[in-house]
Amino acid sequence: MVNREEYERIVALYADVVFRVALSYAKTKEDAEDVLQNVFLKLLTKRVKFEDDEHIRKWLIRVAVNECNSLWSSFWRKNVEYIDRMEEGITFQNADYSDLYDAIKVLPAKLRIVLHLFYYEGYRTKEIADLLHIREATVRSRLTRARKLLKSQLGEYESEYSPFGCVSNH
Repeated sequence: MVNREEYERIVALYADVVFRVALSYAKTKEDAEDVLQNVFLKLLTKRVKFEDDEHIRKWLIRVAVNECNSLWSSFWRKNVEYIDRMEEGITFQNADYSDLYDAIKVLPAKLRIVLHLFYYEGYRTKEIADLLHIREATVRSRLTRARKLLKSQLGEYESEYSPFGCVSNH
């Protein structure tokens, strides 16, 4: 269990990271906020000894992924048609990025999360595998599948989205 000062420091450092991870998994901003709240509540209640800030970051991401999995495997979520209300207030300076964002949000959660961790959080495939408790080959496969899906969805924009590996071969 962390003290108040340490808790506030951790929240200030990592709330945005946890929220972005949750949003990459969840379907709505509200669900991501619920996950964020649950993650930091667990930080307060669990007795975990952290070695350093990177250990804290990885622990928070792992808990966020677990919370997202719990949220989406609940009986209610499986049996109710869900209305996607995500990004009501999100705008982009470049309209093309809006297309990219829309393409990413329709990817399956297991592909979105590896994209997010790889491109936005800067984790290597081995680290992602450890965080998600899957094989490194599975991470690479999901990244490849996500890139191919994005490339097919974005077609004419492919050269503009090189951060996602969608670069034209011609």
